[in-house]
Amino acid sequence: MSEFQSSNFTKENGGTPNIVGKTELTSPYFFVPPSGTTAERPESCAPGTLRFNTDIGTLEVYRGDTVGWVQIQKKENQYLGETTGSAAGAGTRAVILGGVGSSSSNLVDMIDFFTIQTLGDASDFGDLTTACYSKGVVCDGTRVVAAGGRTPSFVQDIHFFTISSRGDAADSGGDLNNTENPNALSDSVIGVFAITSGSAYKNAIDYITIQTLGDALDFGDLTDIRGYGAALASSTRGCFMGGLDTTNPAPDLDIDVIDFVTIRSTGNATDFGNLTNAVSNHGAASNAVRGIVCGGTPDNQTTRLNNIQFITIATTGNAIDFGDLLNVSIAGCTVANSTRFVHHRGKTNSGNGSRVNVLEFAEIASTGNTVDFGDLVDDPSDRDGATNGHGGL
Repeated sequence: MSEFQSSNFTKENGGTPNIVGKTELTSPYFFVPPSGTTAERPESCAPGTLRFNTDIGTLEVYRGDTVGWVQIQKKENQYLGETTGSAAGAGTRAVILGGVGSSSSNLVDMIDFFTIQTLGDASDFGDLTTACYSKGVVCDGTRVVAAGGRTPSFVQDIHFFTISSRGDAADSGGDLNNTENPNALSDSVIGVFAITSGSAYKNAIDYITIQTLGDALDFGDLTDIRGYGAALASSTRGCFMGGLDTTNPAPDLDIDVIDFVTIRSTGNATDFGNLTNAVSNHGAASNAVRGIVCGGTPDNQTTRLNNIQFITIATTGNAIDFGDLLNVSIAGCTVANSTRFVHHRGKTNSGNGSRVNVLEFAEIASTGNTVDFGDLVDDPSDRDGATNGHGGL
C-alpha cells in the first residue's frame, strides 16, 4: 500500500485523524476499507463514509440521514461462467419464479433464470421454500425478495436469495401486512408492494428495506381498491398500472387507472394518467425512463389481449401504443434491463389448459412488435420476476 504523507493528517480535539488535501494511492496491490455487519453500521455519520458490509458482501456508502446506507454496485451487474442457453455470457440476470399449472393444486416452486442480452432458453436457478404463485418480486441489484402469493391459500411470507448465486430461496422470517398477488417495484434499497387482492381486494401499500430481514411496514394507499394489476419503477418513482375493480357491480370491471408514488417518501398514491385500455392480469417492467405494459384482459378474462403500451415515467399523462405481442397473453410477467424488455406469455387461449413457456422481447426505446426470445424451463402461469438491471436501479 502507498504511504500517506504525515502532512496530510490533522487531529482535532483528540479525535480520529482526518485525511485532508489530495491523497493518492498508487500501489498495484489493494486498499482494505473498514468492515462490519449491517447491525454494526454507525449512525448519523458524515455523508461519503465508506465501509464493507460483511452480511451483504459489498461496499456501501452513507448518503446522509435521509437516504442512509446505499450499496455500491454496477447499474447492470455482469455475470460470467454460464455456457448454455440465454444464461450464457455477461449481462443483466433475470429470474422468473413460482407459478400454477392447469389447476390451483398444481403449483411449482421453481426459479428460472436467463441473461436478457442473450437470446435462448432459460436455465434452472433453484427453488422457493414453498410452491406458490402470484408473488410480488423485487431486486435491489444484489438480493431478490419474493413476497406474498397463494399456495393456494393466501400467504404473507417473504423469501429471499442472492441473484448472482444459483440456489434455493430462504425464508426471511418476515411477513407482508396483507396477502395475495402484490404488485411489486423497487429502487436500490426499498421494495414497495401494492396489496391489491386476497380474501378481500385492498388498496394498501406495504414496503420493506430489501437488505433488512423482518416484517413489511405501511407505506400508504392506492387511489382505489383493485386487484390483479402490475407495477414498474424508475429510481425515484413507482407506478401501479390498471387492475380489476371489485367495487363495481358484478361482473367486476377492469380499470385503466395509473397511480404513482415517490419510492423514498411514504404516503398515498397520486393519479398519473390512464392506460390506453382497461386491463388486469398483465405484465409490466421498465428501464429508468420508459415503462412497458404487456397483454392482459380488459373484461375479467373473457377477452385476452396482445397489445403493448408505454409511459414516460417522469412525465404524468396517458399511456401510448407501443406495438403487439406475438400472441394474446394473460397471467404473464415482464422483466427488463436498461435497453430491452422480455415478456413471459403465461396463458393464451381461454381456459386453464393454455399455459405456455414462451418468452418474447423488444427494445424499450423503440416501438413495434415483439420477437421470439426463447423458452422458460416449464410452462406454469401466474409467475413473477425481477432483474438486477431494472429501471429502479
